[in-house]
Amino acid sequence: MEWRNQTAVTEFVLEGPTDHEELNNLFFVVFLAMYSINLLGNGTMISIISGNSQLHTPMYLFLCVLSSVDMCLTSVTVPQMLTNLISGKKTISFSNCFTQLYFFIAFVIEECMLLSIMAYDRYVAICNPLHYITIMNKKACLSMLFVSLILSIMHASLHTLLALRLPFCKSNKIQHFYCDLTPLLQLSCQDTSVNELVIFTEASVLIIGPFLIILISYMYIIKTILKMHSTGGRHKTFSTCSSHFIVVTLFYGSILFMYFRPSSSYSLEKDKIASMVYTVLSPLLNPFIYSLRNKDVKMALRRALQRKVVFFQKATTG
Repeated sequence: MEWRNQTAVTEFVLEGPTDHEELNNLFFVVFLAMYSINLLGNGTMISIISGNSQLHTPMYLFLCVLSSVDMCLTSVTVPQMLTNLISGKKTISFSNCFTQLYFFIAFVIEECMLLSIMAYDRYVAICNPLHYITIMNKKACLSMLFVSLILSIMHASLHTLLALRLPFCKSNKIQHFYCDLTPLLQLSCQDTSVNELVIFTEASVLIIGPFLIILISYMYIIKTILKMHSTGGRHKTFSTCSSHFIVVTLFYGSILFMYFRPSSSYSLEKDKIASMVYTVLSPLLNPFIYSLRNKDVKMALRRALQRKVVFFQKATTG
């Protein structure tokens, strides 16, 4: 069903990742490769975790969900950008733009909350190991995932509906490579103070709130690690958290730079780069960060590859 608005705007023009059209083919190849690696890497993580009973624990359940969210987050923005780059058209229909906006917001917030859930899981595992099974039981894990999903849907619905009520008459050119909320608000010829207030309050809670949970969890984790007498124990405990910490730094670093910096330092090019980090680069790197630094995942991947090799050898010799 097509959304309707007060104005005659039926499509928007996306500026794209670069203003230099001669680089479109290069950007197409680069982003296509990154998107393909993203799908392959995250898809492999999901397959390994779901197919290995030894990895059916809360930590790997959350990691499996993270891979799913990463695939979806990138799929919201990159395919449209690739289509525009290869076709030379930069347009996106009104309804497709707001559909993209809705799912983009939903998956970003879902990832924020999922990273905080994973930090809490590591906190319980390291600071309360004797009660880990009791606290992080199946019902609790599924409940946290369900609540995060509902909050993401409600958050995305609120901001999308508030944006839909605005008339767009200044221009239909979005200064971004996807339909993001702030560039859309800049095109409205109506007062957007309500939208900005909701972004400042409600959105800040759902972004900064999970970030504070992550910080507090890691404060307790570091405190617990420093109390350990065994150097080997410290190293082993730290290694279980380091992958998640790297992922949080990449994702939240770009998010905070993008949305929580002084307006005087605004730069369109810097915004595009920051957006690429948390929409393309971070989801691409996440499965490799976890697999390269996690012995269980590496062992499961090695066994899966060995089974594939044996199957291939039997198929070719038989």
